[in-house]
Amino acid sequence: MASAALGAVYLIPCYLDEEHLEVIPPYVLEAVQQCQVFFVENERTARRFLKRIWKEMVIDNYDWYAIHKAEMEVKDQFRQQLQRGKNIGIISEAGCPGIADPGQILVATAQQMGAPVKPLVGPSSILLALMASGLNGQHFQFHGYLPIDAGARNKLLKELEQESIRTGCTQIFIETPYRNNALLEAILQQCRPDSRLCLAVDITGTNEVIQTRTLRDWQKNKPELHKRPAVFLIGS
Repeated sequence: MASAALGAVYLIPCYLDEEHLEVIPPYVLEAVQQCQVFFVENERTARRFLKRIWKEMVIDNYDWYAIHKAEMEVKDQFRQQLQRGKNIGIISEAGCPGIADPGQILVATAQQMGAPVKPLVGPSSILLALMASGLNGQHFQFHGYLPIDAGARNKLLKELEQESIRTGCTQIFIETPYRNNALLEAILQQCRPDSRLCLAVDITGTNEVIQTRTLRDWQKNKPELHKRPAVFLIGS
């Protein structure tokens, strides 16, 4: 059982597109108001986000820590705050903390300490893309970023496609937005024309497009993905 002296950890979702705040449920504000300390991936954007959902918030009344991929110093600060009984909010740069996010190491620390961890509902680009793709939602894998090296990336793409063909598992991955077009071209060159590819772009934004096509069809009408946040999903 968790010690009564320990603070709680709130996993606070952030919007994917800053122009669309409506994707954040109202109860997230109640959780924010319970926190005294925030560990965030990007302090500037996290402060701006919280001021947008709570205009009366006095930013300087709270302690702020940058996660920096949860180096030992940050984890020590995190432990100390929990031991003092402080409630902590963890905020990712976009989406849900702990999902493709360095905050997961702090969550693991909280679990080891026996502190209460409270995940809050909010937008996850990975899950939203999968929901809208029409691909297998009962068996899927998320791989994060693929290798930058072209040879290693191409080899992995073929392996992921074969895994999907063999097991029916949807393969999900992302890329730095300025390399999206190069990744799309690699998929079209390395994978089979009959494989299905979902491109989920600008999720929750005004220009959101989520479409699943065969690679043969994408080859005929390649979209422009440069500098647009995107999730890629491959299915057999």
